[in-house]
Amino acid sequence: MKNIFTICGKEIRGYFRSPIAYLLMTIFAVIIGFFFYSATRYFLIQGMQMQFSGGGHQNVNDSVIGPLVGYASVIGLFLIPMITMRLFAEEKRAGTIELLMTSPLRDFEIVLGKWLGALCMYAAILGISMLDIGLLFLYGNPDWKPMLVGYLGLLLQGGALLAIGAFISTTTRNQIIAGGATFAACLMLWVLDWISSYETAPWAKAVAYLSVVSHFDPFAKGIIDLKDVVFYLSLIFFGLFLSTRSLESLRWRA
Repeated sequence: MKNIFTICGKEIRGYFRSPIAYLLMTIFAVIIGFFFYSATRYFLIQGMQMQFSGGGHQNVNDSVIGPLVGYASVIGLFLIPMITMRLFAEEKRAGTIELLMTSPLRDFEIVLGKWLGALCMYAAILGISMLDIGLLFLYGNPDWKPMLVGYLGLLLQGGALLAIGAFISTTTRNQIIAGGATFAACLMLWVLDWISSYETAPWAKAVAYLSVVSHFDPFAKGIIDLKDVVFYLSLIFFGLFLSTRSLESLRWRA
């Protein structure tokens, strides 16, 4: 475990020593801030209209926090490739991959450490949105439990896509290619859910089950379903397994 956390710390320092971390955090802050403002403004306007008409009250979790978690998920689709593209491709380009291959570190320790570093970077980016949500707690009383479930879903979904991106990064020394291929893979896992909207055959439902979106929707609503947790954990394991095997093949060729 010590080796894993050492590599994780090295990756985190690597992100923040380069402009990439600050660029991604700025992009996320601007976009999620805009969506937060829009959702909050709509919530307040609708609330006033309902009061004037003698209707009920809106739920801030359903009207603001839930949609905000969904927006964060979509933004992550574009940010995750930029987080993972450097994991192994940069090591290959700089020629430091040989040092890793000849070190006493085991392949799964290297893969897990780098993946954890990327996950911590992603969590730090998501943490920016907590500043926006914190304002709701200052001026209101939203339910914090569905919010935590939503962020758990973001981390599970992000962890799964990061694992896929880590594997793709082991296959090339070009960061641009790694980032583009990761985005394509993430997008494919994203749009699989759309197939069930146009096709009702059993195979379509089976394919749609592989979509990362269909398993995220319950989390955005504050619901934890064991099958969704198992799906994401399985995808994480699959991505890390492929990454480890790919790294082993590099060691054999070296």
